[in-house]
Amino acid sequence: MTPAQRRALETLLPRYGLHTASVPWDFVRLFERDAPRTLEIGFGNGETLLALAQAHADQDFIGIEVHRPGVGYLLNRLASENLTNVRVICDDALEVLTRCVPDASLDTLLLYFPDPWPKKRHHKRRLVQPEFVALLAYKLKNGGLFRAATDWTEYAEQMSALLSSSADFISTTTDGAVPQTLARPLTKFEQRGLRLGHPVFDLAFRRR
Repeated sequence: MTPAQRRALETLLPRYGLHTASVPWDFVRLFERDAPRTLEIGFGNGETLLALAQAHADQDFIGIEVHRPGVGYLLNRLASENLTNVRVICDDALEVLTRCVPDASLDTLLLYFPDPWPKKRHHKRRLVQPEFVALLAYKLKNGGLFRAATDWTEYAEQMSALLSSSADFISTTTDGAVPQTLARPLTKFEQRGLRLGHPVFDLAFRRR
């Protein structure tokens, strides 16, 4: 962690940060308005979250990330750009979704390049499991969108199969996982995967 990132966590987290609570957040109070909401799980250094917030000032964004240097980096960028439509939390994504995010409160949930846990004995550690899909259905509004991307083919197939088998979701593509075509910022993880020759898959499923 750089000194600038450490200072950001100390001085800017009170401005942009959220905390787990015993009751769900009130997004209208937190953002002082009622606007479309996007939540990103595992935002890394926040490149995607920052770009989306800059491009869509009429929308609100929530980011979850456990890597504190990445949180500090994003906080500095948010302050330098004087953005007011982003809030961040440094905590476990499942706990935040379960305890803090109200049901039917999200228009979009993003999961870009999650840890694929490639070894078979570690597959149970992957975030996208049947329990996550069920939780996702509760947190998205009717018609809300779940978007994911990965450069790990087998994980793309697993996510697509889980969501396709759920009665709560319908794919917005022909087979649930297609080569990257949907417009979104290019992340450093994606760039690394492309350099290694990995195919990149985008998934998009809508809440019925």
